[in-house]
Amino acid sequence: MIHLAIDIGASSGRHIAAWREDGELKMKEVYRFSNLPDERDGHLVWDLDRLCREVVGGLKACKEQGIVPDSVGIDTWAVDYVLLDDQDRPILPLYCYRDSRGAEGAELAHKAVPFDRLYERTGIQFQPFNTIYQLCWDKAHGRLDNAADFLMLPEYLSFYLSGVKAHEYTNASSTGLLDAKGRTWDMEIVSALGLPERLFAARPQTPPVKLGRLKSDIGSQVGFDCDVVLPATHDTASAIAALPQKGTAYISSGTWSLLGAELAQPVTTPAAMKANFTNEGGVGTIRFLKNIMGLWLVQCLKRELNDQYSFAQLAQMAKDEANFDYQLDVNSARYLAPKSVIAEIDGECAQKGWPVSQTPGQYAHAIYQSLAHAYAAALDELESITGEKFDVLCIVGGGANNTYLNELTEQAIGRSVLTGSPEATALGNILLQEAAYV
Repeated sequence: MIHLAIDIGASSGRHIAAWREDGELKMKEVYRFSNLPDERDGHLVWDLDRLCREVVGGLKACKEQGIVPDSVGIDTWAVDYVLLDDQDRPILPLYCYRDSRGAEGAELAHKAVPFDRLYERTGIQFQPFNTIYQLCWDKAHGRLDNAADFLMLPEYLSFYLSGVKAHEYTNASSTGLLDAKGRTWDMEIVSALGLPERLFAARPQTPPVKLGRLKSDIGSQVGFDCDVVLPATHDTASAIAALPQKGTAYISSGTWSLLGAELAQPVTTPAAMKANFTNEGGVGTIRFLKNIMGLWLVQCLKRELNDQYSFAQLAQMAKDEANFDYQLDVNSARYLAPKSVIAEIDGECAQKGWPVSQTPGQYAHAIYQSLAHAYAAALDELESITGEKFDVLCIVGGGANNTYLNELTEQAIGRSVLTGSPEATALGNILLQEAAYV
């Protein structure tokens, strides 16, 4: 069988096909596209029509290359969602989580339900872009008045292909509206926030889930038919499903760095809340982890330098400029959607009385060194909160290829770093599609 993983991140998307030959999994990238938010009317938004076109475009590319999948599964980043009217048409715009509206939504939500109560029930860390806060903003601005349903982004894209709506557990767990222990919507919180209960009528399902076949119009466009499967639709959940070694601490390293461990049960203690750790659904586990800003900062730097350097060149330039021990606050709101990451780094260095960087390599080193320190601090917190000791930190995702950052991380944490697949998200997606046929 051929399985197709459509893995869409907050900067790019890929269609990766996989099949078994003599028991060995073979993977091939068939299609790739860029994915960045647009700025419209003072807000950051995603172009939903373009995302749908790219999903279908990649399916067409499969056919053109003689690769006809038996199934397709889509994963994306978490928290962003599509509101639907009573005709299942999207209510636009589709806001990007980096948009500033979440702060107002968080203030409204916490007036109705204090954060410590939210954390105790849902186990989800505070981030101003959490789904719960975006929905509270929507309610305050009348966007829910005509909403009959909502789907998380990968659920919507799967619905676009199959015509079948379903909520999937790993992505639903990121919303801040799921009972962490009961693993279903927390209707007490929904009611307290005044959100329409009709949006939460369908219970999230445990992956993998076979939704159905391609809609006839989609099949006609791409030239074949196949199953549409919900893998772990939250990209980090799919990545962690592909860890090369279980029982380790891990980082899913990409636009975001998600550092944590797989646990049997959620941890919603005051210590976990204070450290801003989150309890997200995994495949049969709880992914207890912390969000760290991640390689987004390097992506911003690369763009600001007009893409004249590759990521590999920036890493080497950083290594050549390793002459100062930077500890920038990489999780500061100043880095969430900076107009100029260089200006923000300069501003923080000036505030702390540090030398201001002068070269691209020095800026890159400041980012890498600061990420390594952030990883070390988060790992210490993880061990303190869980009472467990982790001798190995496993890094998967695109950041697994960054040898310099891995070296800095190993130095900062004082223990071994094990690297896994740079395509861990697509690999986990595919493994779950395979499981749907067992």
